[in-house]
Amino acid sequence: MRPLEGRTLLMSGGSRGIGLAIGIAAGRLGANVALLAKTDTPDPRLPGTVHTAAAEIEAAGGKALAVVGDVREEADVRRAVDETVKRFGGIDFCVNNASALAPLKTEELPVKRFDLMQQIQLRGTFLLTRTSLPHLRRSPHPHILSLSPPVNLAPHWMGQHPAYTMAKYGMTLLTLGWAAELAEAGIAANALWPRTLIATAAVKNLLGGDTSMQRARSPEIMADAAVAILRRSPRDCTGHTFIDEEVLRAEGVTDFSRYGGGPDVLLDLYVDP
Repeated sequence: MRPLEGRTLLMSGGSRGIGLAIGIAAGRLGANVALLAKTDTPDPRLPGTVHTAAAEIEAAGGKALAVVGDVREEADVRRAVDETVKRFGGIDFCVNNASALAPLKTEELPVKRFDLMQQIQLRGTFLLTRTSLPHLRRSPHPHILSLSPPVNLAPHWMGQHPAYTMAKYGMTLLTLGWAAELAEAGIAANALWPRTLIATAAVKNLLGGDTSMQRARSPEIMADAAVAILRRSPRDCTGHTFIDEEVLRAEGVTDFSRYGGGPDVLLDLYVDP
């Protein structure tokens, strides 16, 4: 295990939710955190902006850079990478966090939302990683981490919301492909997914409101798991589709009550039911 102090993390999204929790956890360990996100001004429906997120990361002990932009746009991604390298000298961790959520049946899903999910989840993940790669190659501790699930082709999951599932699985397939492609360079590439619902604005607004929030765990469980992965040796930890709870159990965590959640919290999302 290696500390994160002085290392630089570039993340898509991160204004709120799991991404923000990861940024804070990394900042607490002394990391530099750069965020590429669209939320420049407050939205009455959603908490936080990229600027308030950067302030929270710095309050936790890290150094932060807020870059306003769209992960789908090549020029914005290039600017985020360039500003990160100019400010912090390089990139050690590329975290693909940004996603669009529309867990709808096929006939219910507007084509515009279909396109948005494919563009953010696939194009955005590809763009951020591809643009970061020259700097990851120069890092002594390079990691790619995508927040996406293990690929499970069971009808139970494939039939829930095929378009959203495909978009998230696409992130995972890209990441596993990079693990193979970049193995000789010593660049780790892994996916991380929660075992349960996580208490985020997206869950509250789209996945059941207050009832789901009461059952959900806090974003800190994903943050703690992400940091644990990023601290591992990249040559020894690559090509995995991790589940947050399994990562933390391997770290010796046995009490998950600190992360909250109701009595039926264990939903095993995208894991065999």
